[in-house]
Amino acid sequence: MEEKASGAASSSAAMPRAQGLGTPKPGNVEDPVVLEFADLRNMADLSHAIQQAYGPDGLGILVIRHVPGFVEQRRRLLPLAARFAALPDGVKQRYEDPQSHYSVGWSHGRESLASGSPDLHKGSFYANPLVEDQLRPAPGDQLQPWLHPVLLDPAQQQQQQQQQPGSQLHTASGSQRRPAAGVVPPSWGADEAEQARLRARYPGYLRPNVWPQQELPEVEGAFKGLGRLVVAVGCLLAEHCDRYVAARLDIKQGALADVLRRSLNPKAVGACSRHRTYPAALRPVPQARLLHYFAPPASHEAPAAGAAGGPADDHQQAWCGWHLDNGSLTGLTSAMYLDAAGCEVGCPDPAAGLYARDRHGRVVRVAIPPDCLAFQVGEALQVSSGGLLSATPHYVRAARGAAAVGVSRNTFACFMQPDVEEPMTCPAGACTRAAGRTGAAGPRCGAGKVQQARCAGWYSRQGVPAEQVAGGDLATRWSDGITFGEFSEATFGKYYQEGR
Repeated sequence: MEEKASGAASSSAAMPRAQGLGTPKPGNVEDPVVLEFADLRNMADLSHAIQQAYGPDGLGILVIRHVPGFVEQRRRLLPLAARFAALPDGVKQRYEDPQSHYSVGWSHGRESLASGSPDLHKGSFYANPLVEDQLRPAPGDQLQPWLHPVLLDPAQQQQQQQQQPGSQLHTASGSQRRPAAGVVPPSWGADEAEQARLRARYPGYLRPNVWPQQELPEVEGAFKGLGRLVVAVGCLLAEHCDRYVAARLDIKQGALADVLRRSLNPKAVGACSRHRTYPAALRPVPQARLLHYFAPPASHEAPAAGAAGGPADDHQQAWCGWHLDNGSLTGLTSAMYLDAAGCEVGCPDPAAGLYARDRHGRVVRVAIPPDCLAFQVGEALQVSSGGLLSATPHYVRAARGAAAVGVSRNTFACFMQPDVEEPMTCPAGACTRAAGRTGAAGPRCGAGKVQQARCAGWYSRQGVPAEQVAGGDLATRWSDGITFGEFSEATFGKYYQEGR
């Protein structure tokens, strides 16, 4: 990936390591920008790496290595995706939640592919990794993920452990100590009637978690362990993205990061609720997804593994069709491939995996090392950054060939996103400055701030028909000032088949 100067004011900090993982490989494989976790935690100047990954010539994805505990948490959770998917259909159906648009618990065959047919290639288990119910307190909820132990230096950890009873104490897992049972703190705000209204208005986000406690009780702990770690690291990355955008637009530093903090921290919500029409209530809304891509049947033995195909052929062979993430940041693990016995194996097809289309129309396979945590930009961050950081179309290509038969793909994604009633607005001045400079948000369309959205026809000029990108054009679902909840419901309507 070509490196470009960031154009920001220089920092006294040494330039952190932001190189690719190794030398360029033949074919269409691209190594993403790599950040060291220590540089992220120490708030080194990462503006060069942010632009390299998320800017006009980036793939919209970067990876972070040496995150403490990540390798172990990934290895603990991903095999459970295959174990849950192997349960009898009748058991799995008990963990479906139609009222959430199948965005809580088990979902299989509920999403639509670009062709309009149900997506039967994968099954997903959704949950909020921070809290059990976004509108009700529960023991063990983690309300301030940026205080996760991996983010604190030894002195901070000691200070946290020495806090006196009654203060805002966090446990070793990073969760805030809750009041006694039956005591609802004022920060939760919403009464029963307001809770019912919010659940009815935003069913895709404000439904309580469900867990297979009887069949696989270990899922909850493993899911929360990895999910909370991902969110914690994502909070750090959001701070760096915030720095990058604030240095280039006339906005106050912290504006972007506060969007996520308001969706995670009840005190921040109460302090920043001037745009809201409801009491300051806690609604931590990150949503995590444990994915199981079912093993290809024997009919997938042809064409051979690694065989090249045109765009239409690739689309037919997709495990997950072209789409964009609609939140702010998406944390991703690399895939774990398992055989029919549940044993880990290598990827059976060198052409299988995650593909992205860069800003110049190239389709490349993105290599995520198993010891690295990846982050993609979503549409909400594209809007709030005025197009300086841009979401990238991506899809997952299925494995093919005889070696792929009986081999499943398992992975984990955590979607960090704004509060459901957070306004999605472009920064002032972004229309004439950011879009024209980066070109990352599509062409100018003469429609004021809406030009930050991808215009109709942009995908086709990049070789991807708009109808092949799930959710359609951003401009058809977003207008300046719409809330994230309204935007998400419009997106859910594109992804899911109602009444299935």
